Amino acid sequence: MTYCVGLKLNDGLVLLSDTRTNAGLDNIACYRKMFFFENPGERVIAIMTAGSLSVTQTALARLDEANTDEMADEASSILKAQTMLQVATIIGNTLSRTRREIADQCRDLRQQASASMIVAGQRAGGDMRMFLIYPEGNFIEATEDTPFLQIGEHKYGKPILDRVVTPATSLADAQKAVLLSMDSTLRSNLSVGMPLDLAVIEKDACRVSARRRILEGDSDFMEMSAAWSAALRESFVNVSL
Repeated sequence: MTYCVGLKLNDGLVLLSDTRTNAGLDNIACYRKMFFFENPGERVIAIMTAGSLSVTQTALARLDEANTDEMADEASSILKAQTMLQVATIIGNTLSRTRREIADQCRDLRQQASASMIVAGQRAGGDMRMFLIYPEGNFIEATEDTPFLQIGEHKYGKPILDRVVTPATSLADAQKAVLLSMDSTLRSNLSVGMPLDLAVIEKDACRVSARRRILEGDSDFMEMSAAWSAALRESFVNVSL
């Protein structure tokens, strides 16, 4: 399973993903689920993935191949697309085509092949945008009313985001919010696991502003988790019926 979350704020984008994948209780591995395509200063595109590795890896490989194709144009390469909407359309089409092809190959095995993605970024002169791409290739966009998107095992980490995140949330507070959202998910679902990948893209920077991999036993993350647990317990005790 997977948990990835992205926040689109007035000051920029905050992205977090876990790295655990599993194909059964005895086949657990670690794979990166956050990827970047960028021409620093001109555009930055982040992709987070959930679902079948065969689908996501093939789709990403095809996107990367299109970027290096001398014949590629704005309709086929996300590094040449004129808007983030065109980027989302290219990625959606690639994901949908890849999913259908692999699902067809696995039809006789009665295995499902599905995947979804969060796509976020900005092109110089354009707006920051963030999309959730569904397996069929269609997508929705983060808005002022709902400035965050999630894929994978999202239910455990959603309550804190609903309560504290608004477009005006600072990048520092947003990082805290997504980490606590992930902490809640880690505690409630063993199919989501560390290490974690955290990234910040500041508005109009058109580059990845900060990246961090949080390993198992990270002291800062453990301290934050313990403080949050203590705060929740104290608040619980103080609430009256």
